[in-house]
Amino acid sequence: MAEVVDIYTAPDAGEPMEPREQIEAVEGGLVGDRYLRGNGYYSPYDVCEVTLVAGEALDTIREEYGIDLWDGRHRRNIVTRGVDLDDLLDATVRIGEAELRGTRPRPPCAHVEEVADEEGVARALGDERGGICASVTTPGKIAVGDEIEIVEADPQRIGAEIAARLENEAE
Repeated sequence: MAEVVDIYTAPDAGEPMEPREQIEAVEGGLVGDRYLRGNGYYSPYDVCEVTLVAGEALDTIREEYGIDLWDGRHRRNIVTRGVDLDDLLDATVRIGEAELRGTRPRPPCAHVEEVADEEGVARALGDERGGICASVTTPGKIAVGDEIEIVEADPQRIGAEIAARLENEAE
């Protein structure tokens, strides 16, 4: 089952991420988060309303780099488990009461390393471990333990999957 394992927000740019048991997703982002308030480090130029990172990626970073980012220093809002975040790109997903649309990958930047105060964090979050951005399409509450359900998949991805299946069947 794909689910939310952690939720984090930061009230201001550069402030530590604060764990939440639940959060309200509204048009423009998450209540209490720096980007909804317009005071994130990249506001207003490179804003993601909501960011997601895979718990599996955080496990890999801990194992391969010896860096434990489970305390929120990854700077992402929602930590998932059991879902390939690439599958959420250009797809609509329901998490709790809210619906989000995956918009683009969220590669790490030098700022994340500065705020995390640990050398190697940006590199560790590289290689597609940095997560994705999403927009809020339907407001609602999101809580730790909520299931992540794809409501509408990317039609191009579905087409590619069907084509691959038909090709395999023809062989």
